[in-house]
Amino acid sequence: MMKVKAGIYGGAGYTAGELLRILLNHPYVEVTCVQSESQADKSLIEVHTDLVGETDLKFSKHLVVEDLDVLFLCKGHGESIGFYNHHKDSLTSVVVIDLSQDFRPRANDEGFVYGLPELNESAIRKSQRIANPGCFATCIQLGLLPAVSHQLVDGSIHVSGITGSTGAGQKLAATSHFSWRDSNMSVYKAFEHQHLLEVKESLLQEDERFNEDVHFIPYRGNFTRGIITTCYFPCDAELSVVKSFYKHYYETSPFVHVIDQNPNLKQVVNTNKVLIYLERHGEQLMVIAVIDNLLKGASGQAVQNMNIVFDWEQSIGLKLKANAF
Repeated sequence: MMKVKAGIYGGAGYTAGELLRILLNHPYVEVTCVQSESQADKSLIEVHTDLVGETDLKFSKHLVVEDLDVLFLCKGHGESIGFYNHHKDSLTSVVVIDLSQDFRPRANDEGFVYGLPELNESAIRKSQRIANPGCFATCIQLGLLPAVSHQLVDGSIHVSGITGSTGAGQKLAATSHFSWRDSNMSVYKAFEHQHLLEVKESLLQEDERFNEDVHFIPYRGNFTRGIITTCYFPCDAELSVVKSFYKHYYETSPFVHVIDQNPNLKQVVNTNKVLIYLERHGEQLMVIAVIDNLLKGASGQAVQNMNIVFDWEQSIGLKLKANAF
């Protein structure tokens, strides 16, 4: 089959690097252009050194969007919308997948579909505009959606989650230096993390009567990549019943696995998998979910969305193995 032509706007960061790692090995995709103002005319492997031997491409300062079939926007928050608005008239026949938060709110004017496949697969399949979910939002939503769908939540939801340093992006900050992160942890954006908006919108989409509070405490972790979230809330249902609801909810989702062992991050890092584990503690149901923040939380999910739009099997290019040791 003829390969689709893919381009990346903002090709020097972590999410673009992971996107390239997947797309260069995708059987139905040809990467034709990778844009970066800061790295223009450099070879990709000078920046993404893990791609040595995989590509001879160089970064371009500009993109000719009309030559593309699919465009991935990998710039920081607030930059995608400006680029999109400037090139909108040239993108009418191009699939656009945005990895920033610029188009995630449901009431956006450009018709972007929220790209959580486990919730919106049918809408994604019909759309050419996809807003890729946030990493924490993905992990939390996948831990909660079956419970909300079956109206199992009987009180406020409490969530704690920890993310690796790559979740902060590539730009250096005081809390992203190795010397600060090593042997260290801290809370940030307690109760007001920006991904809570996405979470609440998705829960309401699943059950428009849902009105419980979602309290979220995020942590900076002293590791590179991965997210683990723990949600707990009052629930009357038997654990076996809850597990059956969860397994049924995700039975057609190729990357979500409801498991019987308490998971760890090494089981998902470098993959597009989601592992979900359930326990009862008195009146509380605890739900643990783990993902790779750069893959299922960003680039892997973007490719999964691309596969859906082009009517390919969701797992094409994403059958990746975790590093267990």
